[in-house]
Amino acid sequence: MLSVLKKSCLTLLCALCLPLSAQVLAGGEDDSSQQPRVAKVNTKVVVGWIEKGLILPEHTAVKIKVDSGALTSSMHAVNLDYFEHKGKPWVRYQVPVRDADTGKRVTMKFERPVYRRILVRGAGGEDRRPVVKMSMCIGNQVYEEQFSLRDRGDMTYPVLIGRRTIEHIGLIDVSRTFMLKLDCPVSAEDDERSKQKRMRDDESMVDASEVDKPEEVEEEHEE
Repeated sequence: MLSVLKKSCLTLLCALCLPLSAQVLAGGEDDSSQQPRVAKVNTKVVVGWIEKGLILPEHTAVKIKVDSGALTSSMHAVNLDYFEHKGKPWVRYQVPVRDADTGKRVTMKFERPVYRRILVRGAGGEDRRPVVKMSMCIGNQVYEEQFSLRDRGDMTYPVLIGRRTIEHIGLIDVSRTFMLKLDCPVSAEDDERSKQKRMRDDESMVDASEVDKPEEVEEEHEE
């Protein structure tokens, strides 16, 4: 009886291993020649430590640094001008970048409600920043995320993705770059323009729940 049981278990084990062995021999899982590809671990998208993305609604590709050393994401911004719109604080600013696809210098202009304010402490000292919500396309997904605005002209990458955003996207493979092909939804730019117009016309769409709270202190250790 014991001998029969052993044979049955061995037969079952072989049946389970054969499909996997055939797949590996055929190169089904080990083929790394197709670049870039979207890797997934338990349904989480895996991104490289550098990716490309679109700051919507503009059609300019920028290089993004994915860095778990920062909590809130950060975006290069200059000429910040604070103003009030329908009783709520807004900020207009410019984002000068080099198009990651064409290499041309482009200056994008934005106006956004101030969502909250933070005090960032790092190697360079303390820095007070406004935080706004911006929509970015990374891979084939659009993410509306919090971005602190600061002059990143001395940095290599105009956009830094911190932990608040990383948790919405997935995991980081720090040994690789540009793992996600930029394939934004066709309607993404028009949808964002329409949303911003509605927000300017209807102040009830502006989330001002955090703007009057004391500024939060965050640590940022960007290399």
